[in-house]
Amino acid sequence: MATTMKCARFTEKGGKLEIVDVPIPQPQKGQVRIEIYACGICHTDKQTQHGYGGFPRIPGHEIAGVIDVVGEGVTEFKKGDKVGVGWFAGNHCGTCKACRKDSWISCPKVPMGVGTAVDGGYAEYVVVPADAVARIPREVDYKFAGPLCCAGVTTFNSMRSSGVVPGDLCVVSGVGGLGHMAIQFGNKMGLKVVAVSGGKDKEELAKKLGAHVYIDSSSENAVEIINNMGGADLIVATAPHSKVINDLIPALGVNGKMMVVAVPQDKLEVNVLDLLLKRGSLIAFPSGDYRDIEDTLNFAGLTGVQPMIETFPLERAQEAFDKMDSNKVRFRGVLICKKHYDQ
Repeated sequence: MATTMKCARFTEKGGKLEIVDVPIPQPQKGQVRIEIYACGICHTDKQTQHGYGGFPRIPGHEIAGVIDVVGEGVTEFKKGDKVGVGWFAGNHCGTCKACRKDSWISCPKVPMGVGTAVDGGYAEYVVVPADAVARIPREVDYKFAGPLCCAGVTTFNSMRSSGVVPGDLCVVSGVGGLGHMAIQFGNKMGLKVVAVSGGKDKEELAKKLGAHVYIDSSSENAVEIINNMGGADLIVATAPHSKVINDLIPALGVNGKMMVVAVPQDKLEVNVLDLLLKRGSLIAFPSGDYRDIEDTLNFAGLTGVQPMIETFPLERAQEAFDKMDSNKVRFRGVLICKKHYDQ
């Protein structure tokens, strides 16, 4: 049996991914090893490139594969189970205030993320705690499941937690990796979905994904149009641009919520009156733990929600990473890491 695996990892700040052979990791007590079929590439992987978790580090937190080895004490999984892993790195303490409020991902004992604090999925195998692992339903393909474990759960979990109900007006700002997921989820949740992006080039796609209305913010007054529709019950800010977020806050309706799920490049400068007079809220939301990932995967499987992806073999990880970094991939690059996977 092989003792080494191929992986793509960062070894210095700002450096390129290196394709190397490393020892196959062995699970410890409470852990499982996953043979990776597919791993999505997320913009957050740039944190790994800049050394937030130390070097060398294998990035990747949109992992889908099968259980290969079960560590001591793990009873909920067995070899061959179809599973996925997202940003949530497991090992939550269960006793802190965050855990008692059922927000495991906010537990201060949880590492900052799979693929950042610990090695991730740009590899043939990964070892993670059992409480970081989500089951993938049979009807969801591995290559779609990976991105659903991050971009999917981030949008689905934040939207379902926002308090909106079918018929409410949901504005999705940005039609990219997160935005194209939010549009689909909003439509399947029964919301009236308005997609906002700069330019006409994404209008056809946005409507195909499920947007009822498309606004070209480069030539139309998005705030005026949305307010004429009664104001937004929910705005999902998926584009990491502070100005775009600030400019859309006045489009909130009464009790409306601005849900920020992307990390803005600059500080937000909010006019509080835009929130105060409408009892509006500005909320930031993380992704979710394995329970939220399972809910996302099950909802996607039932409703047919799928990320738009472009696949790459592991050996072309740098090319895939560069396409993500330059916004040239629509909308998720996915590394296919298993030799016999049918692309």
